Amino acid sequence: MLREYDIRGVVGDTLSAADAHAIGRSFATLVKRAGGKRVAVGYDGRLSSPMLEAALVEGINAAGVDALRVGLGPTPMLYYAASTEDVDGGIQITGSHNPPDYNGFKMVFQGRPFFGADIQRIGEIAAAGDWEAVDAGGEGTSESIDIVDAYVDRLVEGFAGGAFRIGWDAGNGAAGTVIEKLTARLPGEHHLLFTDIDGHFPNHHPDPTVEANLADLRKLVAEKSLDFGVAFDGDGDRIGAIDGQGRVIWGDQLLQIYAEATLQDIPGATIIADVKASQALFDRVAGMGGKPLMWKTGHSLIKAKMKETGSPLAGEMSGHIFFADRYYGYDDAPYAAVRLIEAAHKLGKSVTELRGDMPAMVNTPEMRFQVDEVRKFAIVDEVLARLTASGARVDRTDGARVMTGDGWWLLRASNTQDVLVARAEAKDEAALDRLIAAIDDQLEQSGVARGPQAAH
Repeated sequence: MLREYDIRGVVGDTLSAADAHAIGRSFATLVKRAGGKRVAVGYDGRLSSPMLEAALVEGINAAGVDALRVGLGPTPMLYYAASTEDVDGGIQITGSHNPPDYNGFKMVFQGRPFFGADIQRIGEIAAAGDWEAVDAGGEGTSESIDIVDAYVDRLVEGFAGGAFRIGWDAGNGAAGTVIEKLTARLPGEHHLLFTDIDGHFPNHHPDPTVEANLADLRKLVAEKSLDFGVAFDGDGDRIGAIDGQGRVIWGDQLLQIYAEATLQDIPGATIIADVKASQALFDRVAGMGGKPLMWKTGHSLIKAKMKETGSPLAGEMSGHIFFADRYYGYDDAPYAAVRLIEAAHKLGKSVTELRGDMPAMVNTPEMRFQVDEVRKFAIVDEVLARLTASGARVDRTDGARVMTGDGWWLLRASNTQDVLVARAEAKDEAALDRLIAAIDDQLEQSGVARGPQAAH
C-alpha cells in the first residue's frame, strides 16, 4: 500500500477502516512532533471514501490533533484548504483514476509534498505503535467546513480569458460539483457531461489520458461544433483535452501552450516537464527563451523540484499540470482548464490552431512491461551499464532516456507498479520502428519478455 507518491489499496482486501485509522494516527503523530496541531481532510466520490474518512479522522484525533473536514471534492480542493486554512497538513482520501474498488490517501505536510521516505515513515510508526499518547479528554476535535464556493472563487480570481464554446467531461468524478459551479462563473458557452459524482463510474473510467475515455467528449465537441473540450480524472488533479477537430492534446502538448503564455509574462522562466515528455516541448521552450528542465516522473517529485528552482510552470505526460504563477504550485485540473481558456485568449489563437501549429511527431503510447518488483530497478541499471559501455547519448534523470539520430527512447522503472515503462518518439514510422527495436533488444538482454502493453 505504501507507494512513492501516495498510499493506495483495494478496499476490503489490502485497505480497511483499521488501516485508515492507523494512517491518520501516524500522520498526526508526525504533525504533532513537528509542533503542529491541525490537519485538513477531504475525500473523493468513491463508495468507500466516507467510511475511510471517518476512520482517518478518528485516528488523527486519537493522536491529539484536530481535524478540519472539508468534505467531498477534488484533491486540489483539499490542497487549496491546506494552502489557505490554518492547518499543518492535509490528507485527501482518493483512489484517483484506479478501478472503483481501490482507494487511497494523498498527503501534504506543512506546505510541502509528502512522499517517498515520508510515506515509509507512516508504515514504520504504525508497525511499531509509536503513536503520540493523549491524556484523558485530550483527544483532538473535528470541525466541518464548506469551502467549495471559496475554492471556485479562487479558480476564477483575476480571470483574463475570453468567451469560448467548451465541452467539459467530469467523468462522474469528484470534480463534478466544482465544474458545475465553475462554468456558471465563466464567460462563453459550456456543455457539461457526467458531473454527478458517482463512485460506480457508470459512463466511462475517469482517466483522461486513455484515449478511449474521451469518446463521449469527442462526440459532444463534434455534434455541437465546440471550440475544444476538457476532461478530468477521478479526483480532479489531472486534465485531458481535445481540440475542435477531436485531436487529443496530450500533457506535454498542453504544456507547450501554457509555456508560451507564461513566457510572455515571465521571460526566461524555468519550465519543468517529466522524462516522458516530447523533445518538441523542450525545444519549443528553449526556442521561446525559456529554460527547459527535464525531471523525474511523479507529481510529488515535480512539485518539490518547482519549489527548489522557482519554476512558475511544470507538467507531466499524465496530465498533472502545476502553476506557481498566480497560484499555489500544486496540480489542479479545474484551474488548468481556466488557464487553457486564458492562454488561447492571450495568444490570440484558437486551441485548434495552437494544437495544429505543433510539429507532427510519431510516437508510441506509454508501453508497460510486467517484471518482478525486486528486479525492476536492477534491469534499468543493467540497461544503463550497457548503454554507457556502447557510448550512447543517455540522460539518466529518471531511468534511461536515449538520444539517437532517429529520435529518443525511454526506459524507466515505475514507482507505483511492478512494471517497466517505455516510450519512444521519432520523425517517421521507420525511425520509430528502429527505436522500438532498440528497446526490445535491451529488454531481451535482461530477460524481459515483451508482453501486452497498455496505452498512454
